[in-house]
Amino acid sequence: MTERLPELIQLEALIESEAKIKNRISLQASELIRLPFHEQHLPIYECRLGNPAPGLPCLFLVGGVHGLERIGTQVLLSLLTSLCQRLAWDNNLQRTLENMQIVAIPLLNPVGMAMQRRSNARHVDLMRNAPVESQERTAWLVGGHRISPCLPWYRGPAGRPMEAEAQLLVDQVLKQTRQSPFTMALDCHSGFGLRDRIWFPYAKSTRQPVSRLGSLFRVREMFFQAYPHQNYVFEPQTKHYTCHGDLWDFLYDEAEAQGNPLLPLTLEMGSWLWVRKNPLQLWHPLGLFHPIKKHRVQRTLRKHLVLLDFLINATEAYTNWFSHNQEMADWHQAMLLWYSSNLQDNCS
Repeated sequence: MTERLPELIQLEALIESEAKIKNRISLQASELIRLPFHEQHLPIYECRLGNPAPGLPCLFLVGGVHGLERIGTQVLLSLLTSLCQRLAWDNNLQRTLENMQIVAIPLLNPVGMAMQRRSNARHVDLMRNAPVESQERTAWLVGGHRISPCLPWYRGPAGRPMEAEAQLLVDQVLKQTRQSPFTMALDCHSGFGLRDRIWFPYAKSTRQPVSRLGSLFRVREMFFQAYPHQNYVFEPQTKHYTCHGDLWDFLYDEAEAQGNPLLPLTLEMGSWLWVRKNPLQLWHPLGLFHPIKKHRVQRTLRKHLVLLDFLINATEAYTNWFSHNQEMADWHQAMLLWYSSNLQDNCS
């Protein structure tokens, strides 16, 4: 029922309004799949902005993986609306989008969002659904389990194909990495801690860094130097917990196996701060994952535009900082910052 999904209504209105503009770098949208929901079906849309020619870098944006975390979808809708409005007059943005492409799936789990649940219609947590097994101890339940679909963080039955939504994301990201020389991704979530955090793989291991750790460190350094007054924590997800089945762990490894650079990031908006400021919102079904108060929603939509604008520019200018030599130069500093215990273990 789309009346329960204002985000879907907003997205479809944006797509309809932009369809009238005949410009190759303007918003182009396609319906990837329709998912059954009661007597109707809810679509998953992919939106593209920028130059569609192959061989250009790409920023891939994802929201709404967890149906309770509506603010992630709203952040991406705010960005897309802003970009579409600016394209009419912003020469700098026009030049940027001539040299890259932005691909967005703002609402990956529309049925979960309509049902106000974290999982999809089959009670599967899409972010625990990939065929990835952690070789380390994971947090009970939170790390992904196959005990029962009645419990949160359910991975789905063993040996089954990925859920339609998860497989769709994998297919679209890998398709993009095959035609782009460089792909950065940002997946927007909420619900952890008092600080906004930018996480990166692996979620499956505290001991094994990703092979492009130096490049992730370079992204962090560029962002912190360009915007020294922001308040993000930039770190591996495993600083807090490990889990099975992480989609971005799987996508990173698949892209690397194909020789296609992919730097996946997750924006984890610190929703506990919203709860601390308004404890009564815990009585709301979305209270642990959404700002609820209108002025806090607006503030959240504003504050992350800085990060998204940085990622657009860093992706377009990737040849200025993404290289094997720069990767090697930053590797040791990245290890000292995030995996210093690994270096000590190796030395001993």
